[in-house]
Amino acid sequence: MADEIPLYERDPGAWRAYLAEGNARQARKRVGADVLIRNRRGDVLLVDPRYKPDWDLPGGMAEANEPPHHAAERELREELGLVVRVGMLLVVDWVPPHDPWDESLMFVFDGGTVDVGADQLRPTDDELSDCRFTPLPDAARLLRPYVWQRLEQAVIALTTGSPRYLVNGS
Repeated sequence: MADEIPLYERDPGAWRAYLAEGNARQARKRVGADVLIRNRRGDVLLVDPRYKPDWDLPGGMAEANEPPHHAAERELREELGLVVRVGMLLVVDWVPPHDPWDESLMFVFDGGTVDVGADQLRPTDDELSDCRFTPLPDAARLLRPYVWQRLEQAVIALTTGSPRYLVNGS
């Protein structure tokens, strides 16, 4: 009958079983959350991870069941001792699989402007060897090309007030 109610709407147990089956079969994606933080001159904060060949935006990978904005705030606290409440979402970037890493979704949030001098900012975690505020043009030389494109688009989003959706930085 056309008016028949689907089984899951009448049977909460069947609905939970349907969701569990979908959850077991559907792809899971890694989620990373970075933050665009500026100083009063407009320089951007970059970090130098020990486990990557180039500099990066501050942030990191979300833990299981952790919202991306919480992951960004947690990573800032853990790695730099910065307590920042992130603001507007600036970028979502889908990064395809790359040997041997699975695909991921990278979020970039606005971290606002901080009034911290270069001499006051130090890594508080062994994952980072250094951190510094860098003029935007110099960031292009320090970052991997797709991270630079992500940062560039985050700055545009900050200016326009419209978040950007990217595929591997473009």
